[in-house]
Amino acid sequence: MSKRIEHDFLGEKEIPQDVYYGIQTLRALENFHITGIPLKVEPIFVKSLGYVKKAAAMANRDLGVLDKNIAEYIIKASDRVISGEFDNQFLSDLIQGGAGTSVNMNANEVIANVALEMMGKQKGEYEFCHPNNHVNCSQSTNDAYPTAFRIALILKLTAYKEELGKLADAFDTKGKEFQNVLKMGRTQLQDAVPMSLGDEFHAFAINLKEELSRVDSSKRLIAEINMGATAIGTRVNAPEGYAELVTQYLCEVTGLDLKLAENLIEATNDTGAYVQLSGVLKRTAVKVSKICNDLRLLSSGPRAGLNEINLPPMQPGSSIMPGKVNPVIPEVVNQTAYYVIGADLTVTMAAEAGQLQLNVMEPVISFSLFTAITYMGNACRTLREKCILGITANAEHTKQMVMNSIGIVTQLNPILGYEKSASIAREALETGKSVHDIVVKEKKLITQEKWDEIFTFDNMIRPQFINR
Repeated sequence: MSKRIEHDFLGEKEIPQDVYYGIQTLRALENFHITGIPLKVEPIFVKSLGYVKKAAAMANRDLGVLDKNIAEYIIKASDRVISGEFDNQFLSDLIQGGAGTSVNMNANEVIANVALEMMGKQKGEYEFCHPNNHVNCSQSTNDAYPTAFRIALILKLTAYKEELGKLADAFDTKGKEFQNVLKMGRTQLQDAVPMSLGDEFHAFAINLKEELSRVDSSKRLIAEINMGATAIGTRVNAPEGYAELVTQYLCEVTGLDLKLAENLIEATNDTGAYVQLSGVLKRTAVKVSKICNDLRLLSSGPRAGLNEINLPPMQPGSSIMPGKVNPVIPEVVNQTAYYVIGADLTVTMAAEAGQLQLNVMEPVISFSLFTAITYMGNACRTLREKCILGITANAEHTKQMVMNSIGIVTQLNPILGYEKSASIAREALETGKSVHDIVVKEKKLITQEKWDEIFTFDNMIRPQFINR
């Protein structure tokens, strides 16, 4: 295999001639064996790096700090990176030292070598298009990396929000389907008062729909970028007007409503937006996991549990117990939620670890947020497609449980009073008799007509005050 020699201030290295990355990417490959997950696994991040380098070249061209011919080749090379043509050349581990320098240089080197080939030059002939002098012109890792990261987050959140919305809609659909299914509501795992199974599923839907606006709020925070800040926010080595112009071009090439931070020194060291987003993801994970707990409980049985709903059977549940089917989809979503909750702690600690003018822990923040968004999106889709859409209700069973429960005595409070109702509940528990038989047949505290008025389906799921 033919090779080329590249150098940096640490020395020289041989680079395979057929690769588009260069010496600094190679050093990263040698230094960072952490996750085994390369940058190419997040193609949206690669695309976002291409956007950043393209916009920078356009701004530098307009401001006269970059040769127009070189700038045009960088723009064209960036477009090819944005298209995904060179994803396989982005190999830096997502968790790395150096505050993301290896990721930034991976992009700089690939784009420089693609541009060189388009010029008719050889890879590595950096006198014609240099990774640092030209592709990274007017930039630092400390503004290019977080800007690309934020663009990638916004793009990923768009797809994630769509999956979360579809899951909420699926619960809404089931809510309509189950609206006339009477069941017992429970508090502290004890019988409470009757309700509709449809209302229970509508509540799941609303619970998740609340999260959609939280995602939008987080996206607005993430959309504030520090491009043009360069090293620490003082705009060193960037021409006058560059920050504003490159932000304008980034808005054009991405189609996103990005905003330049008001104070670039603050924006370069602050990671509060990531903490906010991570908290939103954690909050949603907690909610989705709680819903999955409820689904597992409601489907428990089939003969020795609640058995109010049936989850779609996805696979045999045991290697020893024939006929057993486990709620594997809610279980896997639970586990995904635990990961996202843990990732939030990682983001929190990494954000707190920032020192002075820079937070060097941004790579682990990016890894945590990328995986959390991806995993939660996958979990929402899996839960919807393989569980929620196929749930059925055991309507007759749930109705019988309501009418045989002690909890329905609560609706007699306005007529009989709390003390007498409690006495009836205790007698029903001790004797096994139904509340109906005690109240209507034995003690004749109310008539059958009054009982029927109180315990209509509509009044049990939408209780109306009924006086004596």
